[in-house]
Amino acid sequence: MKITKQEVERVAALARLELSEEEIAQLTPQLDNILSYVAKLDELDTEGVPVTTHTHSQNNAFREDVVRESLPREKALANAAKENGEAYVVPKVVG
Repeated sequence: MKITKQEVERVAALARLELSEEEIAQLTPQLDNILSYVAKLDELDTEGVPVTTHTHSQNNAFREDVVRESLPREKALANAAKENGEAYVVPKVVG
């Protein structure tokens, strides 16, 4: 696979990157090497290999949503630096 200077310039423009001529000259063979290496994966026989999304199996870590009593307000406000009996009192940050 040979990537051209024009293709590097096009990708840079799509990514909104401003590259100098020197950077383009340096990146062109580097990107070509990367793409050539990735192209080797097409040569692999993956027949019979199951499709995977992770290297290890994952299970949903969520628990069932159970309705239960919430924390009493007095307990929630017990360690507040400032409170008004109903909520935390914090400095105003929006004008």
